[in-house]
This record gives sequence, C-alpha cells and structure tokens, in this order.
Amino acid sequence: MPEPVPLARVRQFLTEEAARRPLPREAMLAQQHAEGFARLTPEETDKLVAELRTLPFVDATLAVKLSDVLPQYPEEVRLLFSKERVLLDEAQLTRLLELIAKYR
Repeated sequence: MPEPVPLARVRQFLTEEAARRPLPREAMLAQQHAEGFARLTPEETDKLVAELRTLPFVDATLAVKLSDVLPQYPEEVRLLFSKERVLLDEAQLTRLLELIAKYR
C-alpha cells in the first residue's frame, strides 16, 4: 500500500505544478479543496505526523487523517478510529488531543 500523503503536501505539490503548467480540471478542483481545508504548513504536518506515529496505537494512515482533520473533541477522534480495531481509553484520547492541540 502506498504511503498516505497529507493534505498540506498535496496543496504544496499542486501549487508547484500549477506554477509550471496549467492544471487539468480535476487537479484544479483538488487544489481548491486543499487550499480550503489544509490548515497547517507541510513542515508542521510532517512534525505532527511524526509525533503521532510515536504513539503505539496510531499507524501512518491514521496519523495523516488526524493531521488533516485536527480534531478537537474525543467524539471526533472516535469517529476517525471507528474503522480501526482499536478502542481508545480516556488517557489515550487525552494524550492524542493534547498532542494535536499543540499544532492547532
């Protein structure tokens, strides 16, 4: 499975590509979406993903999802973890939210 790419990196890639040549319609739509929803810089996103990956219950895909969404509440985190086979306890949720809050 390929490595997931955070929305901030997608925004950076598409902006650089748009400077070189006109983008196809789908790429322009993806760029607009990335511009509207990416809240961190690519460097901040990389740092956050690296910190999230240090937690034993967060894999690469979840780390990227969490860095894109930047959840504020436990319910939002639970929604992102709903497809995973991991049940988070309160201490894990608190640690995760504290880590994300540093980047918000």
